[in-house]
Amino acid sequence: MKIGILGGGQLGRMLIQEALKYDDEWYTLDPQADAPCSAISNLTQGSFSDYQTVMDFGQGKDVVTIEIEHVNTDALADLQKKGVKVIPDPSIIRIIQQKILQKAFYLQHQIPSPDFQIIQNREEASFPLPFVQKLNTGGYDGKGVQVIRTQDDLKNLWDAPSVLEKLVDIDKELSVIVAVNEEGVSRTFPVTEMVADPKLNLLDFNICPAQISQEVQQQILEITKKFTAAAQSPGLFAIELFLDREGKVWVNETAPRLHNSGHQSQEGNANSQFEQFYRVITDLPLADTDAFGFSGMLNLVGADGFEGKARYEGLEEVLRLPKTYIHLYGKTQTKPGRKMGHINVLADSRDELMGKLILIKSLVQVKS
Repeated sequence: MKIGILGGGQLGRMLIQEALKYDDEWYTLDPQADAPCSAISNLTQGSFSDYQTVMDFGQGKDVVTIEIEHVNTDALADLQKKGVKVIPDPSIIRIIQQKILQKAFYLQHQIPSPDFQIIQNREEASFPLPFVQKLNTGGYDGKGVQVIRTQDDLKNLWDAPSVLEKLVDIDKELSVIVAVNEEGVSRTFPVTEMVADPKLNLLDFNICPAQISQEVQQQILEITKKFTAAAQSPGLFAIELFLDREGKVWVNETAPRLHNSGHQSQEGNANSQFEQFYRVITDLPLADTDAFGFSGMLNLVGADGFEGKARYEGLEEVLRLPKTYIHLYGKTQTKPGRKMGHINVLADSRDELMGKLILIKSLVQVKS
């Protein structure tokens, strides 16, 4: 099977790495000639947001999918009309890649999401403080998102189409990854708990299973059911959630693709998110997602003050630790905050897991 991926980053790289045990041809489209997928796929250098480039890339492929949502959905829809299988459906990508449409989608389908106001420019803002401003398009990894807490902060409002969203009093940040096949059958990974780096606004640790009640678990199950019924698309979706201090679960946003919050599944689950997504796009039976005890993930990001050829400090010490697994992304150049890899950890208890993650964070740095 000829499989094309829009985007040649680390998510595509790990998908292909997992799928190399099968027998397919992999093609990727990315603006960077040295993108992480370049060494293990047939890479075309070009823009995945350009209509004609995506059309040309998709011709002759059996399946086209994505590892980033900022793609040209008009081209994907036209490829679909020409008989190319596109997963997920371009219509749900189009909704998710625009925060305004995404919020309207949640409202329409009674999916719990914080109260909001849509603005086209800063003069339209009339939402109670404090709130979060999310730019309509282009945001990722904390970019395009800012918190407005005070009257003085209002001067920092971006003058662009945005969602202004009620600031949730967060107890925990959670994520659930659900896979849906072409027959509409779904399978959900165990809920994970995300611990963010407050400075970079990036995922720092990911912990599985999340420490939540059965009642919270039930709320999340209802959310995944509503989302998959409304999306009407095969694919793998990461639903990022807030648990507030009153025990209510809210949807923050959804990614229509593989996700950072599922990386610990590589060693922590019977099958990883990458195996599961491969099965979705090739229409194979969905995989078992049971967890093996406690698992966690630590992001490796470029250290402050270092930019240039990447150099990893502390990996040898990490490799001496039991049930610890390093995944590097093949990026030669580092800069502050850039995702360069991750480390997965298995443990017999949550306390042991947290102890190992904190130790590893103290041991490893990405410098130049």
